[in-house]
Amino acid sequence: MQIGTKIKRLRLKNGLTQEELGERTDLSKGFISQLERDMNSPSIETLFSLLEVLGTTPKDFFDDDEEEKIVYSAEDHTVHTDAEAGYEIDWLIPTSNEKEMEPVYLTLQEKGQFKLFEPSLAETFIYVLEGKIRLTLGENDYIANIGDSLYYSASDHHRISNEHHGTSELLIVATHSYL
Repeated sequence: MQIGTKIKRLRLKNGLTQEELGERTDLSKGFISQLERDMNSPSIETLFSLLEVLGTTPKDFFDDDEEEKIVYSAEDHTVHTDAEAGYEIDWLIPTSNEKEMEPVYLTLQEKGQFKLFEPSLAETFIYVLEGKIRLTLGENDYIANIGDSLYYSASDHHRISNEHHGTSELLIVATHSYL
């Protein structure tokens, strides 16, 4: 097991620089750097201190990682249909709520609309695969046609609705907001 590689992965996941991790654990940036390159080994006490700052336990740290899944098939998707609102949402990654981005495939029936979202710190990207949509963002409306992309900060109320005489299909990727 490469302890340094796992520590570096956890440090990056927590958004810390080597210097910041060093400050929180009373270790030098140089020691952290050597540790991450497996050029140095921490004492048990130092390792436990690092793991605490990195938000994990020794058990979780030393458990063999399941190999990270890269390819997701249609069987991995979760689909929800709201016939009354006129949409179907397909979560493309089963663990997207644990990740920084949430990719979904949204189908809007004629006159369909997706739910009203509250303001958040999230950012959203939409690509219109088929049809024509309206994005209502706060007091403003934006129209996007097939092949158009939208990118916005979700800092105001927002809703997506179908403006097409037929079905509209969208690929949406939203970041998770951490308030």
